[in-house]
Formats: sequence, C-alpha cells, structure tokens
Amino acid sequence: METSIFIARIATVIYLSIAVGLLFNGNYYKKEFGKLLDNSAYLILGGMMAIIIGSLIVKYHNFWVKDWTILVTIIGWIALVKGALLLAFPKIFFFFKPMLKSESLNKFVTLMVIVLGLVFGYFGFFS
Repeated sequence: METSIFIARIATVIYLSIAVGLLFNGNYYKKEFGKLLDNSAYLILGGMMAIIIGSLIVKYHNFWVKDWTILVTIIGWIALVKGALLLAFPKIFFFFKPMLKSESLNKFVTLMVIVLGLVFGYFGFFS
C-alpha cells in the first residue's frame, strides 16, 4: 500500500499541474502538443520514458485487486503499451493532431485530467 500511495501522490502532482496548465493556458498546450507530434525525436524520447515509467510501475505495483490501487496498475500498463507503440509505430499518433482543434474534446480531456488528479490526490494524501 505504501507504494500505491507514493505513486498516487506523484500522479496527483502531475495530473493537477497539467490540469491547471490546460485551464489557464489551453491555447499554449494545444500549440505545443501539436509540435510534439511533429517532432520524431520527442516521440522517441516520450516512448522511452513511457516504457521506463510503465515498466517500473508494472514491476513494483502489478496488483489486480478490487480497490483503488488497480488504477495505479492500469496507468502503469497503459504507459508501457503506449511507450511500446510510440517506438514501434510512431506515425499512428499523428491522427491525434486534428483532435487538438476540437474544443469539446479539449474540455473533456481537461475534465478527465482534473478528475484523475483529484482521485489520486484523495487516495494519496487523504485516505
């Protein structure tokens, strides 16, 4: 459980920081995410980082239980798979670029990032 709480605290800071950025600097993030998708070096680096983080979470927190800690495990597996896909098939992620123009999708993503940050914050700091 100690590992779960530690990862939840890290996820809280990351998700809520991104959420604040999206709320107050949404246009900046749209522009920069578009640039990231155009730069293959960033895709490769992002893939390697996702594999490292996902592998660490899967190695040290691969718990398939019926409580909140399964969220940490799922995030780890998503990161691992995403990293492998970024390295193996980087052009697949170019289809996200047109989605950056959708205001309703951007609002939905911002809301989901806030919700994830609050959920991890509750379990990491208050439960």
